[in-house]
Amino acid sequence: MVIESLMNPFKAEKKPWEMFFVGLVYSSIGILLSIWVFREASSLVMVFLTVMACVPILYSTMRLEEGKDMEIKSERRLIKEHNKAIFFFMFLFAGITVSCALWYTFLPANYTSIVFEKQSQTIDSINNLVSGSAPGQFTIFSKIFFNNIKVLAFATLFSFIYGAGAIFILTWNASVIGTAIGRFAKASIGSVAGSFGFTNVAAYFQTFSAGILRYAIHGIPEVMAYFYGGLAGGIISVAIVNHHYESEKFSRILFDASDLLIISIIFLFIAALLEVFVTPMLF
Repeated sequence: MVIESLMNPFKAEKKPWEMFFVGLVYSSIGILLSIWVFREASSLVMVFLTVMACVPILYSTMRLEEGKDMEIKSERRLIKEHNKAIFFFMFLFAGITVSCALWYTFLPANYTSIVFEKQSQTIDSINNLVSGSAPGQFTIFSKIFFNNIKVLAFATLFSFIYGAGAIFILTWNASVIGTAIGRFAKASIGSVAGSFGFTNVAAYFQTFSAGILRYAIHGIPEVMAYFYGGLAGGIISVAIVNHHYESEKFSRILFDASDLLIISIIFLFIAALLEVFVTPMLF
């Protein structure tokens, strides 16, 4: 692919912000192609097309990070090196999320109802879960936390089996979050337009930014957790493919993957706390 040939893990770790535009472009192309070719199934097809575009650079990154495990002995230094990959993964995820949010916000309603159908259904089911009285908040917290643990397990397993398989779950989550942001922004923009007309351009940016902030508060640590888990599974997968399980250093790889999983669980715990107890207070 053209863009993939211009990007590689070494360059991405040095300029992680460029991955934002890669995610934006990949997702936009996926959405447009899905509308053009597979309109009735576009809510899932756009995810698959985006994943196909992202897999090469993600798998190259898994290979790079596994190579670091073979060379670096200090676990602290290893985690620091892995954080570079997590950082550019987050920019890629942000690009996909913003792309979905923008397309949802500005596409006509008859398109968004089809293109983001499955994502909207997922959001409605989540809203039904978190709605309830204050005394039940701890129950809601446990449900969200253990549901996120399940997603983490799938992200790790997918990466272990497919090398870069976690990108499917993460792209799906990006499309869901982007849809949620788009719904929030579209509703707010409609309210602003009804009250002040279409002359207040600043209000558009304000409502869209508020939509992003609403989900970024708990979404950032949650997505980071999934990337840590996906990286752990991917590193083990690459090690097995390269027959490094026969090496004495394989125990170091397993130890490193375990640390990444522990970090991911900590981030999921923090994300669940923010989602249940902080975000509802602010929005």
